[in-house]
Amino acid sequence: MLDEVGRWLQRRSWRAADRPLKSLLAAKRRTGSTVSVVLPALDEQDTVGEIVSVIRRELAGRSAPLVDELVVMDSGSTDRTAEVAARAGARVVHRDAVLPRLPARPGKGEVMWRSLLVTGGDIVCFVDADLREFSADFVSGIVGPLLTDPQLQLVKAMYDRPLHDSPGGGGRVTELVARPLINLHWPRLAGFVQPLGGEYAARRQLLERLPFPVGYGVELGLLVDALELAGLDALAQVDVGVRHHRHQDGQALGRMATAICATAERRLPRAGAALPGALSLTQFERAAGADAGAPGSFVPRTHTLGTEERPPVRTLPEYAPRAA
Repeated sequence: MLDEVGRWLQRRSWRAADRPLKSLLAAKRRTGSTVSVVLPALDEQDTVGEIVSVIRRELAGRSAPLVDELVVMDSGSTDRTAEVAARAGARVVHRDAVLPRLPARPGKGEVMWRSLLVTGGDIVCFVDADLREFSADFVSGIVGPLLTDPQLQLVKAMYDRPLHDSPGGGGRVTELVARPLINLHWPRLAGFVQPLGGEYAARRQLLERLPFPVGYGVELGLLVDALELAGLDALAQVDVGVRHHRHQDGQALGRMATAICATAERRLPRAGAALPGALSLTQFERAAGADAGAPGSFVPRTHTLGTEERPPVRTLPEYAPRAA
């Protein structure tokens, strides 16, 4: 690890408990900052309601008005996600209702990018909508440093990710793909415990200047670009405990890894910019009813992955009045 990263770890890593809610509310009043929380959601009817309820109850009431705006960005759900989120008290916005002149692309990064056009907070906090046993620390912990330290621009959550009987067995794409890429090409980011984690907060003035990969590469892309734009000392991380969520199967993780590799490739100094906006990934499944070893028992399945990137929102004419 670089000496610079070791010093950064000591200086820019905290626990959520280091900043009690009372002190955050005082800092918010003092600075006049506003906070928007955005939940990108796709078919999360089983978990989104509880997350919204916890945030509203613990962070958005009269006694603790930390969160000014709570928006669920529906990424084309076919279940009751929108209904459940609205009933719990969130404002639900469908991706197709935002910037209709541009057809929406499937992907998490797409709805995060569009959320900047329908939210108004000085600080924007993103939280995945599939979390279970959700704690308000996932919001207050990562928003807190931005309220108390004007030099900070982006703060990521760090946590344990249990998988089966292993307390740290989750985050397989992080360990097998993202962390090697980061250590090879962006070693100044090697101190981030959860570089692909979906819980982070940033100042709007930073987010509006960053391109957004439309799919799974969004976390890596934003982190690398924030380093280039703001510098390492403007980034930080906060320990919020344990993250429980739905785990993907191996093939889904393969598609995620491909998108992350494409995002990294675009940010390398060689021919990354020449990558197409969509990549194909061929995976294999055993044919239904086929015997092991039988000819043709494995069937190829080719998936098209959107790897294009949306430009910084401040370049959009629809965003110009807000940017001004």
